[in-house]
Amino acid sequence: MKRRHDIPFGAEYLGDGQTRFSFWTTVAGSVDLVLKRGTEPMERGDDGIFILATEAAPGARYRYRVDGGQEFPDPASRYQPEDVHGPSVVIDPAAFDWRDVDWKGSPWRETVLYELHVGTFSPEGTFAGVEERLDYLVDLGVTAIELMPLSDFPGRYNWGYDGVLPFAPDSSHGTPENLKNLVQAAHGRGLSVFLDVVYNHFGPEGNYLPVYALDFFTERHETPWGAAINFDGEGSNYVREFFIHNALYWLEEYHMDGLRLDAVHAIKDDSEKHLLVELAERIRSGPGRDRHIHLVLENEENQSSLLRGEGLYEAQWNDDVHHALHTALTGEDASYYADYADAPVRHLGRCLAEGFAYQGEPSRHRGDERGEPSADLSPASFVAFLQNHDQIGNRAFGERITSLASPEAVRAATAIYLLSPQVPMLFMGEEWAASAPFLFFCDFEEDLTPLVTEGRREEFAKFPEFSDPATRERIPDPSDEKTFVSSKLDWQEREKSEHAEWLRFYRELLALRKEKIAPRLAGAPGGEAEYRLVGERGLEARWTLGDGSILTLFANLGDEPLGGFEKAAGDPLYATDTAVDGSELSAWSVAWYLRSNDE
Repeated sequence: MKRRHDIPFGAEYLGDGQTRFSFWTTVAGSVDLVLKRGTEPMERGDDGIFILATEAAPGARYRYRVDGGQEFPDPASRYQPEDVHGPSVVIDPAAFDWRDVDWKGSPWRETVLYELHVGTFSPEGTFAGVEERLDYLVDLGVTAIELMPLSDFPGRYNWGYDGVLPFAPDSSHGTPENLKNLVQAAHGRGLSVFLDVVYNHFGPEGNYLPVYALDFFTERHETPWGAAINFDGEGSNYVREFFIHNALYWLEEYHMDGLRLDAVHAIKDDSEKHLLVELAERIRSGPGRDRHIHLVLENEENQSSLLRGEGLYEAQWNDDVHHALHTALTGEDASYYADYADAPVRHLGRCLAEGFAYQGEPSRHRGDERGEPSADLSPASFVAFLQNHDQIGNRAFGERITSLASPEAVRAATAIYLLSPQVPMLFMGEEWAASAPFLFFCDFEEDLTPLVTEGRREEFAKFPEFSDPATRERIPDPSDEKTFVSSKLDWQEREKSEHAEWLRFYRELLALRKEKIAPRLAGAPGGEAEYRLVGERGLEARWTLGDGSILTLFANLGDEPLGGFEKAAGDPLYATDTAVDGSELSAWSVAWYLRSNDE
């Protein structure tokens, strides 16, 4: 089977050695196509789009020359083997034979996500390296892998959020065919594939759009990265189509099963129909018509309105769950943890029962109100996690939670988030308590390197433990290759007894979720869950599941035994401490109960 998404810009191979090239510019008087054999003038079309159909076979390398001067890669390039400053390559999507014809994806309620960074997940750091470990992931019990951003970025290594060519999977990970092989191999094992996409900014190196397409950005809105992408001003029609087609491209041409949209609160759009709404509608009326496609948000604003109704977004990363758990486990109260430090267990209870901890209340950290009411939403509208790339990598030394809290505390938190009705997400290696940190790393040009290094260290100057400049000098240099290499997983350590025990623990919980909880989640209602505090560190929570059964959690997230829990309804499902009798819990212990609807 052949799959392609027809992009109305960039290089579209037409067959018979012919390719149509399209290039958008708002400032150029002339544009030439530069091929190995020479240059050919392009014809100006409507709205600043220059077009040329000419002889160019798959594999041909090309650039665009603007006004007879500077040459640029294609902003819609499908492949950049010589990195972001090099020529683009003509790709024929029909050259790949797809064999996963019957794959329609999986229902959202069955999802267990596994976030991974291709460059550090395996020693090879490639798509093929991920493919070789798919059987392991199936055995672990996850149902979907979520790839951190793949858009071509400058240099040899990067988190992916500094991408500048959104249609080109970064060549450091492999070829487009290698990525398609990975997706197909995952489908063959029953695994879905999600991709993290970034539609709020471009990276600082290799983004040439401001030179020849001024309308791509606007000063009317501000973002943490400077001028915003123009989604609502003059010329924004092209910009909106650029990103909507990018989403459709990954879902159709690469047969991805879902997208995670990064930091959508930084997508500034005052249009009558926000980009996020239009994008979701186009996906639902396109590839989402006949297969499961799932759209997930990261949204600091906790806008529950985007999670309501058919045709928008299945879920949002629930940072509130992470922050409450992390604060309960570590006692940290700096930065955004200040919003949870006063009563972490209470915040956790509200997250589990109602979705968000902040549903319009004032945020001490932000200095304003945050969030919208969310209690009416299904638990599956929220993705719960204890670790992810941000929460590890944005620490100065990239520490994982297992190096910050006791094993008992981490096990208790893990047993909560993996068995709750919210959709769980693991971060690569957490299932065996990987010792490798996940540090911030990037490989920019020489002029940017010292700025990034100094900027990274200055970020932490406001924290008391880094007030001394000498201490900040210990923070790993993002540009040092050792920083990248030290973030790679050590797969051999899984065999060591301590790590093997963690892996057994995760497999047991995920198997239990698959057998006892996931089948009951279809139709699980919102608005019916409840929670109760037991002292300051104890928590009871109850959910009505889709089949009418009742799921109950008892948790003691403190250092001392705790009594005062009500008698649980139903049968014991799981307990971290075999001595739990249902009324008193030992320190850092969790007990789950399930009452079926026929009891």
